[in-house]
Amino acid sequence: MTTQNKEYWLTKQQNMNLISQAFIDGEFTDASDGARYDTINPATGELLVATAACTEQDVDRAVAAARRSFDSGIWADKAPAERKAVMKKLAALIMENHEELALMESLNVGKPVQDAMNIDIPGSAGCFEWYAEAIDKLYGEVAPTDGNNIATITREPIGVVAAVVPWNFPLDIAAWKLAPALISGNSVVLKPAEQSPLTALKLAELAKQAGFPDGVLNVVTGHGHIVGKALGLHNDVDCLAFTGSTQVGKLFMGYSAESNMKPVWPETGGKSPNLIFADCDLDAAVEHAAMGIFFNQGEVCSANSRILIESSIKEQFVEKFLAKAQSMKVGDPLDSDTQVGALIDINHAGNVRSCINQANAEGAKMLTGGTGDESSAVVAPTIFDQVTPDMSIARDEVFGPVAALISFDSEAEAIAIANDSIYGLAASLWTTNLNRAHRVSKKLKAGTVSVNTMDALDFSTPFGGFKQSGFGRDLSLHAIDKFTQLKTTWIKLG
Repeated sequence: MTTQNKEYWLTKQQNMNLISQAFIDGEFTDASDGARYDTINPATGELLVATAACTEQDVDRAVAAARRSFDSGIWADKAPAERKAVMKKLAALIMENHEELALMESLNVGKPVQDAMNIDIPGSAGCFEWYAEAIDKLYGEVAPTDGNNIATITREPIGVVAAVVPWNFPLDIAAWKLAPALISGNSVVLKPAEQSPLTALKLAELAKQAGFPDGVLNVVTGHGHIVGKALGLHNDVDCLAFTGSTQVGKLFMGYSAESNMKPVWPETGGKSPNLIFADCDLDAAVEHAAMGIFFNQGEVCSANSRILIESSIKEQFVEKFLAKAQSMKVGDPLDSDTQVGALIDINHAGNVRSCINQANAEGAKMLTGGTGDESSAVVAPTIFDQVTPDMSIARDEVFGPVAALISFDSEAEAIAIANDSIYGLAASLWTTNLNRAHRVSKKLKAGTVSVNTMDALDFSTPFGGFKQSGFGRDLSLHAIDKFTQLKTTWIKLG
């Protein structure tokens, strides 16, 4: 873990150059009309930089640059070993700029700087490294035809990929999209969330240093209803990968239908359950339950926000869980001891406070936390007990550090409550009974089920959801499916 103090980070901030322009066809550039918008530090309210507010014309420029680079073959036709070398160089450059990128993430989105240092930035570099190592280990197929024919099945890059990523893990989730798309030979237009452009623009600078040809990676900054919509409706975008809210994911699917029927791969909302059975390791379950909902201020799509506890251990669990939540240090993201920083902005903090007020109004019992200072983007870990499955706090995605505790008396009841959601991104369960672990995990409708751990994740395993949590998968070799097309070539022999 990093031990740098706040003064170290403040000094580093003073010497840091924040990029404010979009990156199109290998060059940093202003928006076509010169417009800018304020990028704010949510923890302090200070202006970090005025960022280019791109227009539809800028999206056209970026897509055209991506198309030219793709059609020229300058990247797509490179030998896998050559693409691998460039990607590995980018991964190395990310780690060379580790501290600067971590500070950017912390300042930009309010997360504790030690989380960015120890999780986000190494994870981003590791993602590029992992896919770089995978590219020359993927093979095509030869179909079992008769001796007078040969039929090959090959993967080919889809073309121009748009990647629209969220503000909760700006660089990490960008890497999840970019690495498999780029290593497959595509050219990409990246649209970071309007609130969190800083590390995406720094990544563009590093990509140029690493040797990516001009036009292969473009970054367009600005507002979602302009830039994101323009990408969704663009007839020369061949594929769009999105992580964000279910509501916006549905908009992108509509944009596809209105334009060129481009495949859209949404990873959207979640209301993940955490099932805690009486035969679990209670201390481990408590520790991980706190991490599962309070890490990253609860701004995690797979956050285990519904905690289902077997009634016979409910009192013990609540006592320990409450103590854990109240012991967590909340506050300044640049303080190395901080565990819960600021939410992304005042508006989102207001939405979280509205959910808390609604839970109180519906009769849930607040054990700790609450709305706090309404002029601040900081919301302390909040726990509601006596929650019933029909309450809003048990059904709606809060995207903040708010836990809903629900009792159950039987395995069947726990499974029914867990699956009673429009979402199906992740789930966890805690038990020392191997039979139960197999039985319950099979019945949970979720893309990832973590048993006796929390939010299990690795580059080698796919991540994505069921139901209205979206479809398609990030991470693992399965992610390459989104960015490639299968081609059959049938050769009739003489």
